[in-house]
Amino acid sequence: MTEPCRLPARTMIVAMIAILAACATHHGVRSSDVGRDPGIDALSSRLTPLPQALGASTVIGAELEAKAFAPDKVKVAIYLPPGYEPASGTAYPTLYLNDGQDAAEVGLGPTLEKLYADDAMEKVIVVAIDMLPDRMGTYGLSDRAGRRSIVGDSRFGPIGRRAHDYSEWVAGELVPYIDSRYRTRREPQARGVLGWSLGGLNAFNLGWEYPDVFGRVGAFSPSFWLSSDRTDAASVQRTRLAQGRVEAGPKRAGSRFWFAVGSAEETDDRDGDGVIDAVDDTLDLASGLARLGYSANLEYASHPSCEEAVAFELLPDGRHNQAAWARMLPLFLRWAYGKERPDAQPQE
Repeated sequence: MTEPCRLPARTMIVAMIAILAACATHHGVRSSDVGRDPGIDALSSRLTPLPQALGASTVIGAELEAKAFAPDKVKVAIYLPPGYEPASGTAYPTLYLNDGQDAAEVGLGPTLEKLYADDAMEKVIVVAIDMLPDRMGTYGLSDRAGRRSIVGDSRFGPIGRRAHDYSEWVAGELVPYIDSRYRTRREPQARGVLGWSLGGLNAFNLGWEYPDVFGRVGAFSPSFWLSSDRTDAASVQRTRLAQGRVEAGPKRAGSRFWFAVGSAEETDDRDGDGVIDAVDDTLDLASGLARLGYSANLEYASHPSCEEAVAFELLPDGRHNQAAWARMLPLFLRWAYGKERPDAQPQE
């Protein structure tokens, strides 16, 4: 039986990173700089061709109104699984994806087709949401109860000024739109949200602030370095925002979280413990979840399991880019929607 909580010593993580570093060429990147977040310095304008057929799946495109961001519209791509029939009685789990414009680069379509062909995961309706022009403003943290954004600082300026508006739109408008038009399962445990980098930070926010909507969260290379005070390294460490939200609690009953970080994302180590900040920040948040009472497996790479509510994957040689996130994607999909999960439901 899998242990309810697997928390490795930091010395083990240090050793793992040292071994991986010896096999890879590292590029110096500062975790305090948003510049390591693809899409912030140069916003992408790529769009998935819509509509299109993808193997046995179908992809449908839409441009949706979002009053808070007018006149901008939000472009989404809806991936319907093989065998989807509007008139059938089958209802499907859903996955909402930030940074949907990266779908091709992370291999979303081929990965889904491969897992379906291998009968390795449930059939899922995926809703890929293209980033809005103000990516730094929309992707971030929010306080749902206080109806406000939680703004962090960076060398490029504030991050998350519109995070509350965006999160409210996704949870309060986009989800009902999809549920009203497609055969979806409506319980939170059947609805997931995924993102990477700043999009991963916001994916965590959506799961944390809207547990009645999203029950499964995937965050690849999440920007958990975001803080309210960048005066010095100690101030950043002390005022990290996502970790503060977790420490304040309470536990969200039924919520599940899967985190992944690459071992070669950067070289910074602000607290001098031998673990790069990208890993440290995510482990600190995951450990905070464990202290709230979540079962946790922080050695997912060597002990993969779908039983724990929190999982952490350290991706060997993974950098902060789409190539690494493409490697993380099938691991997350198997964890969140794999047929071997204890809560997996049979589909026709």
